[in-house]
Amino acid sequence: MINHSYKLLVVDIDGTLLGRDGNILPEDREALARACDSGIKVSLSTGRAAQACWSLISQLALDNYHIFFDGALVSNLAQNEEVYVQPLSKAVVKQAVEFAHLNDINIDLYSTTHYFIERETWSSITHRDFFGIKPTLVDFTNLWERERIIKGGLVATSPQEAAKARNFHLRFNDSLHFSWVRTPAYPGVDFINVVAPGVSKGKALKALTSHLGIALTEVIAIGDGTNDIPLLALAGIGIAMGNAPAEVKAAADYITLDVDRGGIAESIQKFLL
Repeated sequence: MINHSYKLLVVDIDGTLLGRDGNILPEDREALARACDSGIKVSLSTGRAAQACWSLISQLALDNYHIFFDGALVSNLAQNEEVYVQPLSKAVVKQAVEFAHLNDINIDLYSTTHYFIERETWSSITHRDFFGIKPTLVDFTNLWERERIIKGGLVATSPQEAAKARNFHLRFNDSLHFSWVRTPAYPGVDFINVVAPGVSKGKALKALTSHLGIALTEVIAIGDGTNDIPLLALAGIGIAMGNAPAEVKAAADYITLDVDRGGIAESIQKFLL
């Protein structure tokens, strides 16, 4: 029996929808399809770039609005319609690139349609092979004048790179917002999303529900990362994955199964179907 109290299901990707092998469990896929068939809207919410989500959106037939770039963009990719966007300021991008150059830090930059790099790194190879997003190799000089940059990204695969990322974080702590996240496929690697101040998945959810005419109390959100906490806190029901860290579980209304044990399917069965 369908629970008509909830109209929107918002699902994080890495560590929630996708497990350690980078795939969606059959039971989760089936449960999401049943939710959609019952009239419930399903939206993805991710720190990933929009370009890195095309395949998943297509696989799951989610012709809907989704939250990308850690909340900096809410859009329907199929219809090329933006509901909400909060890009980085040109001045801060300029300062960030100059600081990265001076301190030998690899930084990635993203527009709504492109993933920009200055050289091939572990990050660019992984984004191409695992996330399915093709990098565009460019000189970052004055890129901020030619492109609307939505997000920056740092990747730390070693203690040395982590130290450089912390140095960058410290330098721009007042002018940028940082979220350090991990994906089960690369448990020892930090992916650091760099967005405009005030950006969060929670703020993006407010924009999304306002556009859809849905109350926040009519939303169920599922996530596993610290960047999901604002999302879980605002939703009518916030669900943490069993593999989420303690602080995420503490912010949730319910804790479901691990990502590799069908946490999404269990949540949908319990609260929606």
